[in-house]
Amino acid sequence: MASNTYDLIGFGDEIPGILALVSAVREYRRRNDKFPRTLLLFKGNSKLGVGGHLVRGGLSYVDRSTVPLSIRQAQGLETFGDPASIYREFLQRSGVLMVGLDPRKADETVRAMLKESQIDMLSNIEIETVLRDSNTITGIRLTNGTTYTAKQFIDATVNAELAQFAGVPKLSGFGMMGLPGSELCVSLIFETLGLGVDALKWIERRYIERFTNVHDSEAQAWLNIAAGGDASYAADLRQNLLDGGGSPKGMAIGKDYVDVRCKALSIAYHAFRNTKLDLNASGAILDNGNVAVLAEGRLSWNALLFDVNASEAETLARGKAKPTSKMLQEMDFVRRWFQSLGAHTVTPAVELYIRHAGNVLAVNDPLSGAEMLAGGVPASQAFGTFGYHFDIRGGIEGLGARAQSRGTFLFSPKPPLFNIGMQHALVSQVINLAVVSPASGFDGYACSAGRIVEFNCAVGQGVGIAAAIALSQGRNLAGVTNAEVRTALVQSGLLPRVYGQRQDTAAAQLDTFEHQLAA
Repeated sequence: MASNTYDLIGFGDEIPGILALVSAVREYRRRNDKFPRTLLLFKGNSKLGVGGHLVRGGLSYVDRSTVPLSIRQAQGLETFGDPASIYREFLQRSGVLMVGLDPRKADETVRAMLKESQIDMLSNIEIETVLRDSNTITGIRLTNGTTYTAKQFIDATVNAELAQFAGVPKLSGFGMMGLPGSELCVSLIFETLGLGVDALKWIERRYIERFTNVHDSEAQAWLNIAAGGDASYAADLRQNLLDGGGSPKGMAIGKDYVDVRCKALSIAYHAFRNTKLDLNASGAILDNGNVAVLAEGRLSWNALLFDVNASEAETLARGKAKPTSKMLQEMDFVRRWFQSLGAHTVTPAVELYIRHAGNVLAVNDPLSGAEMLAGGVPASQAFGTFGYHFDIRGGIEGLGARAQSRGTFLFSPKPPLFNIGMQHALVSQVINLAVVSPASGFDGYACSAGRIVEFNCAVGQGVGIAAAIALSQGRNLAGVTNAEVRTALVQSGLLPRVYGQRQDTAAAQLDTFEHQLAA
């Protein structure tokens, strides 16, 4: 059997993992004036694009850091704050204006960065077994019989698949909240061509006018279908179409994006589909769209959501994120409906966007939602700052009931703005492995904010630098500190601004809530 030796192996081609490898190569070269031997392994088909769910999954509307205006003004920050340098570079090289990332350009950028870093790449692979020597990984044996050995390993898969093969314990679903069977929905992103933003705005406005006109019997019949015959829900849907002042809640249009702020289009689709606008009841919904405006008149929609449980999310992740036949059948209805609105073509992505698929245990320092609200790691150790709301799009089944059973209630704290470290990504049980993904060592509500790509790219940059330090000094990843990474970023002139904010009262409330759920 063939064997191949490397210094560093990354498993999974999600963007945070790729940028971690690139960061490792750059830091290693800075220290040693030579390239480390680096390999990227992933299960997807590179011919369909390199870059995980942002490329093959087509997720063009990228969520950015949320920084309150007062802090931006006080700190002299841009709209999205000061992101990690490696992520800023990736966006700039991909031509992103605000939030619209063209998967085609992202693929080109990723391939260029891998080539510049002399990183070997192998796709369409499957792990047969992971070789271990006590508490370290020594190699990965693939199902084709080839073994790849290395000194350090980075897992960038949404389900921590390499870590699982290495024996790292993992909680499925939202097990850290006592809901191991519950999981966030998955999305099938799709692109439309031929339906411009102005036309879309007019169509939505017309639907709003009709659905809010109780004397329009045809429109009210459509609304009733979307409400599943529930008059109270129909009234709620009708109210959703107007803002606080009673004006139509039209879409917000930016340089490269459209935010669909009301459910007019969703109501119209579900009337066409003859299903209730309810994820649990129907299993699939066309939700308010996050729409990226791309070149050539293409619109990329993050709107089609599918209800999955934890087992299904894990199965989908292990199955190369391929949509099921049932999902593709729903997509066919979406295609026909958008074509009825004027779209020439409607094209789904080749892979799903899987938001979350459990979290690993046995990391150096788990990161909770309460710790995020408390400002994250100390500023003296931080290598960046990130802000985002606790986003559980589609909801977590059973969360309200579990909270009630524990004598508490659901609440929505303000978005955290917290300083970034990496100890939640470093595996203490396998000391030369890091998990840089939504499956990192998040606790409680943390994964709902920590799953966002921009945050994980900053963590990935830190993990990459840590890998370079470990390789240069004959150490393992688990022993590298946040402060050492920060020092390296300072020396390289790459340390972004650090401006995390403490919300002590909210942090204490969420800490109590998270512990009550976990009990």
